[in-house]
Amino acid sequence: MKKSILLLFLTISTLLSQDEQIKKAMQLEEAGQYKEAMLIYKQLALKNEDTKEELEATLQSMDEVEQEKVNLKNGLNHIKKAFKEVEDKTTNSAIEQALSSAFNIYPYKENYFLPISYDTKSREDRDRNEAKFQISIKKPISYNLFGLKETLNFGYTQTSWWQIYSDSSPFRETNYQPEIYMLAPYFNHEESTLKAYKIGFLHESNGQHGNDSRSWNRLYLEGYFQFENFFAVPRVWYRIPEKKSDDDNRDIEDYLGYGDLNLIYAYGEHTFKLLLRNNLKFNDDNKGFAQASWLFPFPGSKDTFGYIQLSSGYGDSLIDYDHEINRIGFGISLSR
Repeated sequence: MKKSILLLFLTISTLLSQDEQIKKAMQLEEAGQYKEAMLIYKQLALKNEDTKEELEATLQSMDEVEQEKVNLKNGLNHIKKAFKEVEDKTTNSAIEQALSSAFNIYPYKENYFLPISYDTKSREDRDRNEAKFQISIKKPISYNLFGLKETLNFGYTQTSWWQIYSDSSPFRETNYQPEIYMLAPYFNHEESTLKAYKIGFLHESNGQHGNDSRSWNRLYLEGYFQFENFFAVPRVWYRIPEKKSDDDNRDIEDYLGYGDLNLIYAYGEHTFKLLLRNNLKFNDDNKGFAQASWLFPFPGSKDTFGYIQLSSGYGDSLIDYDHEINRIGFGISLSR
């Protein structure tokens, strides 16, 4: 985009009588307001008859690309406006990053690296201390396709458990989560604590074979409830049935249940999260999971955060969905 505008500027820079307009367009370009700058360049350039036809075609192509970016950006901004701002600006910034799964174009869930992830129980197939990291991105596909001011997105999250301290440093387990989902503001968000909702399809698998293979597919519905700088994000899911011959973890719902609840509290530059999950069987078969996270300022950086993660229960990873795991991890996060 910048290269195209620069070429366009060189073409019309000979029009010395329009120096002020050119200067204004350059200022808009520097501020990232490419569409406004492009309109000024267009008015000036079309006065040159020798290049009028070529410039019209170039500008039309540029305008189509820019309009698509504007549409997606407007869709994301509309979701942001659905949430109520709190008084403290620092807290507002933390809230926006904490809910990046709802707003940002590329970061999706947390992106972190924990060089220390310590299992409190000794196990035969692994060292108690390992590294854990997660990569999570998303790509908006379209805006307002269904007239709900929604964004349609593709998301991908990969979580890995790495036996970095053993001799051969193998990757013990990796879980892959591609998904496609629609995120939309609640139509009455100004009057309600429910600000937005999310509907999606999620596949999760570990890419292994034989007895170690794990996979399942889900449809889910998620809501975003705001109480100033505290957020509750409940999610319910429906597992898509598989043939018994293809199902390598047919009892996974007995351990992971039918939904989860994510609680988020933003205070200044600090963000606290609590993920809760339970199979809602109030007897000896009750199984649950809890994960508490604290993200705090990392010295000397605005975009990197210190990260502490505590987890306990069933479903720490797909390979261990039916094992109780208790662990504590320390590291850094690149998003929250």
